[in-house]
Amino acid sequence: MDKIILKLNGENTIEVKKGTILADIVKQNYKNHKLPVVLAKVNGKYKELTETINENGDFEIIDISTNIGMRTYIRTLQFVLIKAVLDLYPEAKITIEHSLSKGLFGEIEKNTTLSYEDIENIKIKMKEIINKDLPIKKVSVSKDEAIKIFEKYNMEDKIRLLKHVSLQKINLYELDGRYDYFYGSMAYSTGVLKYFDLMFYYPGFILRYPSEENPEIIPEFVEYKKLFKIFYETEQWGNILKVADVGSLNDKVENGDIINIIHVAEALHEKKIAYIADMIYERKSSQLVLIAGPSSSGKTTFARRLGIQLRVNGLYPIPISLDDYFVDREHTPKDENGNYDFESIYALDLELFNKHINALLKGEEVEIPTFNFKKGMREWNGQKIKLPKNGILIVEGIHGLNEMLTSAIPKENKFKIYISALTQLNLDNHNRIATTDVRIIRRMVRDYLSRGYSGEETLKMWPSIRRGEEKNIFVFQEQADVMFNSTLVYELCVLKKYAIEELSKIKEDSPVYYEALRLKSFLNFFKEVSTEYVPSNSILREFIGGSVFYKY
Repeated sequence: MDKIILKLNGENTIEVKKGTILADIVKQNYKNHKLPVVLAKVNGKYKELTETINENGDFEIIDISTNIGMRTYIRTLQFVLIKAVLDLYPEAKITIEHSLSKGLFGEIEKNTTLSYEDIENIKIKMKEIINKDLPIKKVSVSKDEAIKIFEKYNMEDKIRLLKHVSLQKINLYELDGRYDYFYGSMAYSTGVLKYFDLMFYYPGFILRYPSEENPEIIPEFVEYKKLFKIFYETEQWGNILKVADVGSLNDKVENGDIINIIHVAEALHEKKIAYIADMIYERKSSQLVLIAGPSSSGKTTFARRLGIQLRVNGLYPIPISLDDYFVDREHTPKDENGNYDFESIYALDLELFNKHINALLKGEEVEIPTFNFKKGMREWNGQKIKLPKNGILIVEGIHGLNEMLTSAIPKENKFKIYISALTQLNLDNHNRIATTDVRIIRRMVRDYLSRGYSGEETLKMWPSIRRGEEKNIFVFQEQADVMFNSTLVYELCVLKKYAIEELSKIKEDSPVYYEALRLKSFLNFFKEVSTEYVPSNSILREFIGGSVFYKY
């Protein structure tokens, strides 16, 4: 019988039979490994542990201290949750909706209203399934057969999704007789799920798990009431548009109704922006509007559209750029790696910024600086501004919600807005679309079309961008007076063409190849929509060009 020689994690060499299941190699050689192992890497390629070994080479384990490992762990945990719910309540409908407080919020629709006791029973059932260490099998079936399975389950969301898929073979996962479709890899057995929690959170639940940074600890629960409220608002928008998932969105593209969807989605944005402008106007003490949000949220377009609505209310908006208040390069703080940390709040001249804002609010004329990014220093070009009667200052930047930025300005004079692309559209009820995926696709398209960066460069930068957001933005989001969700239900249909073009250029030897592959696979679920249907004042124009507000 053929023998395979493997080098384990670049150290010990072992010999196994050709065709050995990868899970058996892990069990025999990594008994003392502390963290759950969910995947393997064979000669640089990620493999599910249900696969077999058929070539000599390097063998590495992938545990939950990695991004791809944690994604796999969470996906497997979702499958166990779904299985537990349907074992207890066979007619229930489970929807995994969005992230919330380092977990996933979802809802369970059943004959009686979901209660705290129901969630406790589901958690007990999940532990029972995990303790049985049940195998999770990957099975390949025809598209027609998959649709029949989901028709039997009465899962219309999955039927809609698969109807538009061009593949004739579909990979399903099976757990103790229950079949489901999941977008992404899966662990080989329920027994790897060592760490999780499930809590009741009206009107649904939060499925909780560790982070890749602290893979053995369930993080402390922090309530985000304002964030939850904006997700709920977006769910209502989805109901208005009658687009709950990608399958129903593709139906709209196919039957030509997508143009109406675009008009209504844009109108919902305009209505919310007008509502925010009314809030600012009604709070007579507001003289400084601070707009903050993570990368690719559409802050610039939002600020311009808000300015128009403020003008409608008789206010005169004056924009101030935080970028002009960077300290000279030599004074910029450095991160733990010795690189300039431009996202640190201390990269800004806080004293000068507060001095100028205070002077402007008192009606004084101020000469504001301009930052020369090529020279890395501040310049004074005689640019003077004064706040006119009914004037209001608009400041957009990542630190807008942090009180430290405007410590010298009285709170009653400030109005804070948090903006992000908080998608509520999912592939189907069990496969959510992460907010960060929408933003990275926006960023990639904009970087490629207007900033000269390749998709590969953007993907390589993204982890650093995310770390900065965690430190400088997300921790302050609940301090906002109001939140604005900049997502547009149709946007991925428009962005798809540009994003796939860039993602397809990324070679197999790139460190971001598998992330590119994941994003490309996910985008392929969407039908394309032409850019010609996107209004010129849309937030989406900030990323694809053609905006009326600025040169792209």
